[in-house]
Amino acid sequence: MRTEVVKRGQERLRIGPWRGDHRIAFIAPVGSALPPTVAMVKHTCAVLHERGYERALTGALAERERAGFERAGFEPHEHLHLLAHDLRAIPDAPRVALRRGWWFDRQAALAADAAAFPAFWRLDRLGLRDAIEATTVSRFRVGTVGGRVVGYAVTGRAGARGYVQRLAVHPDAQGRGFGRALVVDGLRWLVRHGAQQAVVNTQVTNERALALYQRLGFALQPSGLLVLALAL
Repeated sequence: MRTEVVKRGQERLRIGPWRGDHRIAFIAPVGSALPPTVAMVKHTCAVLHERGYERALTGALAERERAGFERAGFEPHEHLHLLAHDLRAIPDAPRVALRRGWWFDRQAALAADAAAFPAFWRLDRLGLRDAIEATTVSRFRVGTVGGRVVGYAVTGRAGARGYVQRLAVHPDAQGRGFGRALVVDGLRWLVRHGAQQAVVNTQVTNERALALYQRLGFALQPSGLLVLALAL
């Protein structure tokens, strides 16, 4: 099942199964829409309950997006760092094999993703497709060793803002520069297409990723992000 949009008046929320688990629902604001009201959140949760979901998890929410969810009973589940890059100075990257990612690369990219992330954060096929399609335009790149996909990145752009939507490198290939090269490739692409800022989020426990982003010029933002949860 792909994600879909629940509508109530002028309000919109996107829903779908969380990482392919049909007991847990994903619920998040749509694009740059106004933060949802508590009435909209409760309405959407009722829809999810009717469809048999047992639990709902939000996307990574900024402070301004949380009020409606919190008033509807959602509680913190996971804290994330939010980092931003002004795209004024793009660092160099090591020379590793990168190329455009095609549809037939997605299975190999997901294998790298599964090896790189704990179960809660792994993407499934639909999750990867949603990451690629989440913004107006996006760039799907893979890193290879001997022709084998060992990592990938999805970078998106919506207006003047860019997003590092996903970055994963198989543990067997970590430490060789693939993560740095994939991020830098995405930042350069954003600059060429007129973006003025790039943002990325990562788990507070993922010290390796945090260090990488900071070395590349990303700056921690004070508010951070939260994933919220509710039993339906």
